[in-house]
Amino acid sequence: MRLDILAFASGVLGLQMQASLPVWWLWALAGGVLLLPRLFKLHALTRWLAILACCALGVAWASWRAEIRLADQLAVAWEGRDVEIVGVVAGLPQDFSHGTRFEFDLEKTLTAGIEVPSRIMLSYYQGSRDQEGWARLPVRPGERWRFTVRLKRPHGNANPGAFDYEAWLLERNIRATGYVRPNLPELLSAMTWQPGYLIERLRYAVRASFSEMLPAEAYPWTGILVALAVGDQKAIQGDLWPTFNRTGVTHALSISGLHVTMVAALFGWLVNVGWRRVPWLALRLPAQKAGVLAACLAALFYAALAGFAVPAQRTLYMLLVAALAMLSGRIVAPSRTLALALLVVLVVDPWSVLAAGFWLSFGAVGALLYVGSAEVGAGRGWRQRLRAWGVVQWAATLASLPILLLLFQQLSLVSPLANAVAIPVISFILTPLALLAALIPWWPILWLAHTVLDWLMVFLFWCAAWPVWQAPAPPLWAALAAAGGVAICLLPRGMPGRSLGFVLLLPAMFWSQARPPAGEAWIDVLDVGQGLASVVRTREHTLIYDPGPLYSAESDAGQRVVVPYLRTLGINRVDMLMVTHRDSDHSGGTASVLAALAVDEVRSSLPENGGVRCLAGQRWVWDGVAFEVLHPVAENYAADGKSNHVSCVLRVETGGRSVLLTSDIEAPDEAALLARAPDKLAADVLLVPHHGSKTSSTAAFIAAVDARDVVIPVGYRSRFGHPKAEVLARYSAAGSSVWRTDRDGAVQVVLKPGGAELAAWRDVHRRYWHGR
Repeated sequence: MRLDILAFASGVLGLQMQASLPVWWLWALAGGVLLLPRLFKLHALTRWLAILACCALGVAWASWRAEIRLADQLAVAWEGRDVEIVGVVAGLPQDFSHGTRFEFDLEKTLTAGIEVPSRIMLSYYQGSRDQEGWARLPVRPGERWRFTVRLKRPHGNANPGAFDYEAWLLERNIRATGYVRPNLPELLSAMTWQPGYLIERLRYAVRASFSEMLPAEAYPWTGILVALAVGDQKAIQGDLWPTFNRTGVTHALSISGLHVTMVAALFGWLVNVGWRRVPWLALRLPAQKAGVLAACLAALFYAALAGFAVPAQRTLYMLLVAALAMLSGRIVAPSRTLALALLVVLVVDPWSVLAAGFWLSFGAVGALLYVGSAEVGAGRGWRQRLRAWGVVQWAATLASLPILLLLFQQLSLVSPLANAVAIPVISFILTPLALLAALIPWWPILWLAHTVLDWLMVFLFWCAAWPVWQAPAPPLWAALAAAGGVAICLLPRGMPGRSLGFVLLLPAMFWSQARPPAGEAWIDVLDVGQGLASVVRTREHTLIYDPGPLYSAESDAGQRVVVPYLRTLGINRVDMLMVTHRDSDHSGGTASVLAALAVDEVRSSLPENGGVRCLAGQRWVWDGVAFEVLHPVAENYAADGKSNHVSCVLRVETGGRSVLLTSDIEAPDEAALLARAPDKLAADVLLVPHHGSKTSSTAAFIAAVDARDVVIPVGYRSRFGHPKAEVLARYSAAGSSVWRTDRDGAVQVVLKPGGAELAAWRDVHRRYWHGR
């Protein structure tokens, strides 16, 4: 059975890697045919045929579910148009710097002729639009509202090593996003009495109670207690996550399986003890079975209160399987229990395999079962217990190593020590206190939890100063080899060949990403929405040409796109950061890049950035590749005008082939370049000025550059209308191939003496949900 479930899981995972959906019923038919020999016991190979059948059924199941979900979509023609809808606030509202964001279940569309997906995500902006009367929308889960909204189909930035927002939306069944128009929203009902909405309202009430008792302004760790009580990780301050990642305790600050198990065990024990004291109850149902049922109910309630994350699901399903086995009088092996939990998770949510928590949760528990309960629990003395705790930490840390290197490119060296302290404190002190404060909203309880957390954070900040193992993202084969190495390393002592396990770990830990050969430059124009962030690499050097936009007070492209991308490449030091001009869609990620990476030199047109000012004529050569700044000149700085006019223009050239990076220059700047350096404008690839605005890309400039390929960094459905139709027409008339980050994702340019080769991330790594 376990192999069958693993085969089913591999089929589900394989489907999520596809660029398009197969015909699900053909796979289901193939699975049924392959199962026939096993049903009739016709051949000795039936075991292997059954495994193949389960794999095919996994593909069929995931494909069928995806087909149903993708069919619930918004028509392209209705993107960006006013639509009046009625529905219910479905989840915890999340405040951000300019408003509130929340999930919304559609009940009725009041605008004729449109079909809106059943679940959407809406934002209400309070101050960014400078409209009188706007304020934060006081929405609560379960409320029924009438809104006028503008929607768009699911779309996220597509970059190597970055978070796949479209996959996340698909998993949560959010099939459109948009914002509430300033037309007066109308509250129709204060509560919709359905179980899911009641749970979300309870979560909301607990979060509000915590915030009222311990205001975040005076108590900085309140968000952590909220996360432990109701699973709202967004309540945690964003600047704390680097500390948790560096110490390897991120999993402990979410609703983990250990927390659910602890709550279930506590309630089961209490009911067991109380049940025994009432004879007529014990006669009708043994106290042990009553305790098991109570534990399952407590686990179900806590998992629901915590938002039903994958670790909580896994633990809940394992407890349910174990409870059914106990109630039926059967003994089920722990590994079989884990396999059944895996099956239920994938049947309920086939997209869970795309989440890091899925792999970390099942990987850690699988490693502990692999080590064996006899090994972990052997002995009663303090030495044996200490050794058992060390075995647990060693197994969990080693099992997570391939996953962490593949997904996050780092491994905390201090993680065993940090977890040895943090897990008991969080699981047995902070989480019980947080849950008690949720049940009994009394300030001293929450204050005590915050005080304990104060001490723990001091320890974690100390641990965060320790070094972290960082390596480029290894290829899949190296990660699989590392997983095999972990299995060998965790064999019992005395087993021959354990040292081979460490050999298999080496490729993943010391993988070296390819770099451009001498005389070549690789230029990546990243997909950051409406803005610009690009990376230029030569054999031994790296340059960031703009770190991207500021999205909100909580996030920017440097943090969300540029730094994760460079870490997948194993780059922690940058030779030059060039911030072309002041506009926040180009400079907004500067602080995050400077905080996360070692930057040898900053060059920009912003005096507050320090470093070297961009000036035409600056030239340097890296590894046989020439770089030259063509704009601005000193007179541009002296003029009192738009910051666009001092944008740093950079020419990258090798072997007579070149790329021209133009940032946000406009028509006057293009004319100045034509007059000052006409012989340096011709290029094979052009980064289109100002995102395709009509203020740039004059016909004379396009003719002088004469680029075979042009790349437009632009946001999906840009609110500025970029790129303009007349600009696109000019480039098409000039015979240029147009690449767009909103359509193609990140665009990679390989510049070498023989010419320039371009590739789009969405083409090379397409998934079936992209653009749908």
